[in-house]
Amino acid sequence: MKAIKEKLRNLLIKLGFLLSELLGKKASGRLFLDGVIQGLMSTTRVVEHRGIKLKFTTPNSLNYFRVSSFSSKEPETIEWIDGMPEGKVLWDIGANVGLYSIYAAKTKDLTIYAFEPSVFNLELLSRNIFINDLTDKITIFSFPLSDQLTRSTLNLTTLDWGGALSTFDKNYGFDGRELQKVFDQPVIGMSMDDAVNKLNLSYPDYIKLDVDGIEQLILSGGEDVLEKVSGILVEVNDDFRDQAEGVSRLLKEAGLILKEKRHGEMFENNERFGRVYNQIWIRPV
Repeated sequence: MKAIKEKLRNLLIKLGFLLSELLGKKASGRLFLDGVIQGLMSTTRVVEHRGIKLKFTTPNSLNYFRVSSFSSKEPETIEWIDGMPEGKVLWDIGANVGLYSIYAAKTKDLTIYAFEPSVFNLELLSRNIFINDLTDKITIFSFPLSDQLTRSTLNLTTLDWGGALSTFDKNYGFDGRELQKVFDQPVIGMSMDDAVNKLNLSYPDYIKLDVDGIEQLILSGGEDVLEKVSGILVEVNDDFRDQAEGVSRLLKEAGLILKEKRHGEMFENNERFGRVYNQIWIRPV
């Protein structure tokens, strides 16, 4: 069934490209296409969680799914945010379109730095911050974090708005296997310590880290940051040994302890993501 859906999706995409090419040859057709694009980017969906209403741009099925599954996809992430004290600083590294940054800003008096380099996600992230009236609480940083200051490429596996499973400066993905790249975006990356020292950012009290593959490299570039952080939620694939062992070693060296690791019920027995968990690390008092 999944293979059939993927074939149908690819067919519809090809038909869409063909239709847009035909319509784009005439002024009236281009005007029509402009209207379609504007309509898609203006489409929104409201979700309510624990009495908090959140509004998100949903121009495609992927974003519709992200919003529709907000409460069930990563309940551990939501509970972790719910447990944060007021007035703290949260770094959302791999913010995507901002679901959890938006929720954190709506529910807590936090200062939030949202790191998201993908050009295909940045527009939706910006729109979502704006339509939730949170421009004074969330700051976007449109560059990737890594282990050092470097110029390289963000290697993307999809051109979809809201897409994921991309990696900066490496050719492997969340599972350690070779990345099936469809697009690369030249960009400057820097370490967490660089972000503090060179950009004068506030040290984070909490870090949410989900970048699909180089979590261990990002942590290795944040020795000073990790010494001061109170808690981290990091996505780890237990089958990707370099990642799993690297994350564990670096966070233990920083004085943090693993409180729990969980994932949503939809990932149980999932062939691709069944061994991917959100690990929650805390600093003992």
